[in-house]
Amino acid sequence: MSALLPSSTLFEQHQIRRLYNEATETWWFSINDIIQALTQQPDYQTARKYWNKLKERLVKEGSELVTDCHQLKMPAEDGKMRLTDVAKAETLLRLVQSVPSPKAEPIKLWLAKVGYERMQEMADPSLGLDRARELWRKHAQREVDPAAHDGSGDAEQAHRLLEEARGEGR
Repeated sequence: MSALLPSSTLFEQHQIRRLYNEATETWWFSINDIIQALTQQPDYQTARKYWNKLKERLVKEGSELVTDCHQLKMPAEDGKMRLTDVAKAETLLRLVQSVPSPKAEPIKLWLAKVGYERMQEMADPSLGLDRARELWRKHAQREVDPAAHDGSGDAEQAHRLLEEARGEGR
């Protein structure tokens, strides 16, 4: 895959890593991050083990869902790029159904919202510019007042979106 742009987003208090493939206009989400949010597991390794067991079970059941999962390098907690199981939103929606969790429906709605926002931005690039400005404003506010940090977005994503939006506006 080419032109993969890493970023992260929040689902409730859980950081969800994702990559955007500009060539195919596709978001790839970290499966382990989604599993961690679904199981409400604070420990990353426990969520990773849950995902590994779920993969085994799905393969034994003959599910082809796992074949739609891939590995891409994403930033890890230590800052290094590490191979991570990822899937597109469509696959994640099916995967979420395999995990008994009270968070299943909220995650489905969240994934749908992420996709809908991207479609809106494609139709009207000024929406992306507005979102980038808002992320940038929140980042600047955190630098002035760290207590104002609300966990939304990150500086790199805001800066990238702002630069992309500026380029589209010319």
